[in-house]
Amino acid sequence: MITRTASNITKDSVSAMDIAARLKEGSLCPVAIVEETFANIRASDPAIFTELLEERALKEAYASRKRHREGNLLSLWDGLPIAWKDLFDIEGRVTTAGSIVLRSNAPATHDADMVVNATRAGLISIGCLNMTEFAYSGLGLNPHFGTPQNPHGTGLARIPGGSSSGCGVAIARGLVPLSVGSDTGGSIRIPAGLNGIVGYKGSSRAFPKGGTFPLSPTLDTFGPLAADLKSCIGASEILNGRDVAMPKPTSISQLKFFIPSNVVFEDAQDAVIENFEASVRALESEGAMITRGVSNEFGEIETLAANHGSLVGTEALELHWDLVHSEHATQMDPRVLERIISAENISARDLIVVQRERARLIQKNSQILGDQIVLFPTTPITAPELKPLEQDSNLYVRTNKLMLRNTALGNFLDWCGVALPNGIDQNQMPTSILMSMPGGRENDLLAAALTVERLLQ
Repeated sequence: MITRTASNITKDSVSAMDIAARLKEGSLCPVAIVEETFANIRASDPAIFTELLEERALKEAYASRKRHREGNLLSLWDGLPIAWKDLFDIEGRVTTAGSIVLRSNAPATHDADMVVNATRAGLISIGCLNMTEFAYSGLGLNPHFGTPQNPHGTGLARIPGGSSSGCGVAIARGLVPLSVGSDTGGSIRIPAGLNGIVGYKGSSRAFPKGGTFPLSPTLDTFGPLAADLKSCIGASEILNGRDVAMPKPTSISQLKFFIPSNVVFEDAQDAVIENFEASVRALESEGAMITRGVSNEFGEIETLAANHGSLVGTEALELHWDLVHSEHATQMDPRVLERIISAENISARDLIVVQRERARLIQKNSQILGDQIVLFPTTPITAPELKPLEQDSNLYVRTNKLMLRNTALGNFLDWCGVALPNGIDQNQMPTSILMSMPGGRENDLLAAALTVERLLQ
């Protein structure tokens, strides 16, 4: 069950689409929403946000209220709250990227491009959301700012998923209707999946990257998290400087899905497989075409990584080279530090081979898939307990590798992807289904996902 602070913004209105409609009709006021949002955030888990932008948000809210009264809206979503993973530049503050070692950096002189686009549409920036240090883990732990707790489940606290940990929990707790994260190996889709919400990442060219703190310039992708897919689609349009528009859902009889039989189901929990197969049966019974088979590209990716190392590791090491070889390295999360340093043995030849083979595999996979949608579980496991992962570094490494495995395939092949909730396990933890298509097929994917989301609900 999702826990929420008592609010006169009803449970149904957690949807950005619903709140935007109520703002337009005048039953909600931008200033009241912002004031209530900050009150709810303060009453919630203090590890969700790294910084609140109260002064800016209230200024934007008053300006939005004036526009609403005058009928001079900047967009259909004027006055809607939004929060940003703490790797987006916000003018006047230091972008921490989940780390304390960057606190001495100069404040950003400009907003990130996506923040600019959201502000031009009248959206109100509430704050900066917690994340794994330098976005380099799929679990969401952060020893500097605390780890946001997954709001679902029974028993002990569970992980939020990462690296966009605050993004997932803020939506799941109903604190904001929209959050924006990055995804280099699964960092939007994993927290979406583990928190029972929707997460959408575009391919490498789907969103403007200016003013974002990188992990891997080649593999970094971006996108929104929200309670429903329409909210994600609307946010994606605004983040790209376009008007809010919805694609027409694809007829389910026209949908063709490919389910890989290798890699993605290995070591998966029973509940994850059972919920996935139930979703597939629902799709098939409504007329969708389902094909199962081996993905040779998956096998080639595994062999390539085993023989030549990872692209993200090489690029992360280059980016943080001076830091990890300085005295400030002791201030980093040791698990993140170890992962960055582990790429030191990758040679120049290894990097060139990986880059060349990636380009070949992207082209090959796109030709093989055609208009098929790749379908498999977002993560092979539901959110595990937090405390054991904090205490056991070997368990952390194994679990992180497993958590990232399925989603990272899409980054390597430059897919776009949508994670949709599709059930719970015996501990009331969400499971999730992942739809993916080759880069450039974003509109096709989102149109299909609208149909699938409705069926799963």
